Amino acid sequence: MTESRSAALRIDIGVCTYRRKELEATLRSLGRMAVPDNCRVRIIVADNDVEPSAEERIAEIAPTLPFELRYVHCPASNISIARNACLDASNGDFIAFIDDDETASENWLAHLLATVGDTDADAVLGPVQASYGADAPRWMSRGDFHSTYPVWVRGEIRTGYTCNVLLRRASPFVSGRRFSLALGRSGGEDTQYFAELHEEGGRIAYAPEAWVHEPVPAGRAQFSWLAKRRFRVGQTHGRLTGRKAAGVALVKQVALATAKAGYSFSAALATAFSATHRNRSILRGIMHAGVLSGLMGIREIEQYGETVMAQASGGKSRAT
Repeated sequence: MTESRSAALRIDIGVCTYRRKELEATLRSLGRMAVPDNCRVRIIVADNDVEPSAEERIAEIAPTLPFELRYVHCPASNISIARNACLDASNGDFIAFIDDDETASENWLAHLLATVGDTDADAVLGPVQASYGADAPRWMSRGDFHSTYPVWVRGEIRTGYTCNVLLRRASPFVSGRRFSLALGRSGGEDTQYFAELHEEGGRIAYAPEAWVHEPVPAGRAQFSWLAKRRFRVGQTHGRLTGRKAAGVALVKQVALATAKAGYSFSAALATAFSATHRNRSILRGIMHAGVLSGLMGIREIEQYGETVMAQASGGKSRAT
């Protein structure tokens, strides 16, 4: 670790929120964390609502927490604005992100920091363990379709997510980098952020014991929600891949995505009598269909509950 161990490390924890009642449970879990002796923690809540709807609740919770709690109002309804507000408000040695519907395990932050110390990585990801209610379909809970883990490609992590991450602010690959506002309504802004961090030379590590927990609400415990999510994930991957491919290389990527989609849907037919395996294959096929869409330059934009199709613009994450 490049920071001096004799001086107290300053860690900011960013929580982006939008009208979510689970925010209080998130903040309470952070207040119960075991924090290493050489650390000083501050929580930054970025309220992405048009009106400062979370301000009063934050003011009530703040005195009950062992850490400083700062509220930032950053309208409106664009998650990249909220994430960037956390980055702009941070003055610590590190900034961590956790979602406003998650709860941190007791040693969450300690495990993230320990991994930074062991690897000197620019970003460290932790796992997100989903929990399902009694009303969730059995195939869904058995297959655990909502938990989040990093993906390795040839022995390295090439992109990441903001639902459980620690960033080293002094890193040249983190300093000045911001989330793309163009993707703040469609999603995929975190995938692009970490993909570009990696492409420019940044290192992403993994802390397998740095757990956060996320209950799956009824609205997300549906095949339609998973399908939409997988398609968008595929689009983001396709868009990022398409930016580096042209001509024959792009044709090859389109053919590969088409083949993978076809194989996945065929596998679903072969496992038709197992709901978990069948739906996993269908969702994989939908993801590859999304990759194809992204390669073709189309992305899905969600705005005020309406979905329209528009040419992808993406935008770079590096601040100018």
